[in-house]
Amino acid sequence: MSRRQVVQARETLPDPMYSSVVAEKFINRMMTRGKKMVARKILYDAMEAMREKVNEDPLPLFLKALDNVKPMVEVKSRRVGGSTYQVPVEVNDKRREALAMRWIIQAARARSGSSMASRLSSELLDAYNATGTAFKKKEDTHRMAEANKAFSHYRW
Repeated sequence: MSRRQVVQARETLPDPMYSSVVAEKFINRMMTRGKKMVARKILYDAMEAMREKVNEDPLPLFLKALDNVKPMVEVKSRRVGGSTYQVPVEVNDKRREALAMRWIIQAARARSGSSMASRLSSELLDAYNATGTAFKKKEDTHRMAEANKAFSHYRW
């Protein structure tokens, strides 16, 4: 990271199938070792599996699942006078989206199942229904922030 100037964020182009920038960001985050076509195929197969299970357009389901997992607050460590406090802070929109995507992908990878596409579709449907590992991670984060609300005056 340069000390002299702020690096401008690159614009992400929408994905070819759903014309969604959010889906393309999800593909980029899921991609490992530069294999974008593999990540794209996994997401598209997961979306098709969701379409078969629910009989609806999968893109609104995907977006609602992401919204259900996005955290509003998180805790950050602040060192004050020799003690470290977990201070609750609000999360900005870009970080909320990034955390939600990261948690869904981690939960899908940790799931047991045959293919990554089926695990991802199951995790997305669980997130859509406000259940599952990724949603539980959001709830735990909110619970931690609520428990440490007394230290919110250390926020700066």
